[in-house]
Amino acid sequence: MSYAIISLGGKQYRVREGERLLVDRLPHAEGKTFHPDLLLVGGDGAPDLAPKGINVTARVVGHVLGEKVRIGKYRPKSGYRRHTGYRSRLSQIEIESIGAKRAPRAKAEKADEQPKEKAESKAKAPEKKAPEKKATTRKAAAKPKAAKEKA
Repeated sequence: MSYAIISLGGKQYRVREGERLLVDRLPHAEGKTFHPDLLLVGGDGAPDLAPKGINVTARVVGHVLGEKVRIGKYRPKSGYRRHTGYRSRLSQIEIESIGAKRAPRAKAEKADEQPKEKAESKAKAPEKKAPEKKATTRKAAAKPKAAKEKA
């Protein structure tokens, strides 16, 4: 496969292996790999829409800030001037492979490891009990005096 079209953050990108691109900030940490949604694979004959069993692997290289965008408002003859701006939060990703098949066995192995780790961490942690609360005595609230009746 020489190229693929992937979907990230509501946008579509045409990518090749080894290509780096800037996309909207991703929730993945730096150095982690992920599999974006694959829409089309092409390059070897006819393009394949919604391919099954084919996967695109991407790695987050880093999180960066985009170019500064300055915004100015101006109304003539009134002295009204407002300036603001922003820098887009972006993630730089690198496409590692196109066309590698997912290994369903890897998911099963990870699922088996997680309960073991949780069980070990529970066994290691000493049991903590909340300290007993002391009984407090309160004085009864003062009752309001009855209004004197006028005779």
